[in-house]
Amino acid sequence: MIPFDLSPLTAAYMAVALFGAAWVRGYSGFGLSALVISAASLVMNPLLVVPVVLISDIALTVQQGRGIRDEIDWRRTLTLFAGALVGVPLGIYALTQISVDSARALIAAFILTMSLALLAGFHFTRQIGDKSHVAVGLFSGIANGAGVGGLPVAVFFAALPVGAATFRATLIAYFTLLDLWSVPLLWRAGLVTRETLLACVYALPLLIGGIHFGNRAFRRTEPPNFRRFAIGLLMSLSILGLLKSVI
Repeated sequence: MIPFDLSPLTAAYMAVALFGAAWVRGYSGFGLSALVISAASLVMNPLLVVPVVLISDIALTVQQGRGIRDEIDWRRTLTLFAGALVGVPLGIYALTQISVDSARALIAAFILTMSLALLAGFHFTRQIGDKSHVAVGLFSGIANGAGVGGLPVAVFFAALPVGAATFRATLIAYFTLLDLWSVPLLWRAGLVTRETLLACVYALPLLIGGIHFGNRAFRRTEPPNFRRFAIGLLMSLSILGLLKSVI
């Protein structure tokens, strides 16, 4: 049985998208949800994929957790999450009030904007305190109603003097807390179904494999070059998603 009434060809396309996105996540620490949801928006209702990605992401952290504990900046993680506690319910409510085409366009436009911000490579010129982290967490939580709450934090961290290992580990820790808070709220909103859980069963082996090979690549090469490639891919997928929503 293929979840969400997908055709065999569409299911194969999504399998490739899941593996590739997991490879990016294992390598750079971000991009899994945004890549999968951007790819899904081209062939199906992207809102169906949001809880699948978030539930799977929680399981994937177990695979990465042992190797990142010492690199996590817990102060940043927890202050970001304080804002997300308020933002996630707002984002889920907003998303359930609009049409599929509107959701597709909104998600694509948001991902494109965040990708451009990452590509611009701006940096803060002054110290950033806890209040700013809470504000970014609030924005991230709202965005996570559509499963793309990681991108605002990736943009924020890219503008801070954070080392690559800490950048990656802290993002992974924050994403875990964010997803643990988001999934029960998505279930309450009726967005987690039996098909969602079946899709997670199918997706996990692909995601675990992608994360494994991405982790190996991270240890062998420099992340910045591939991060630029990942951003370019996100931009391309989001532009295609925008075109699909208006054509």
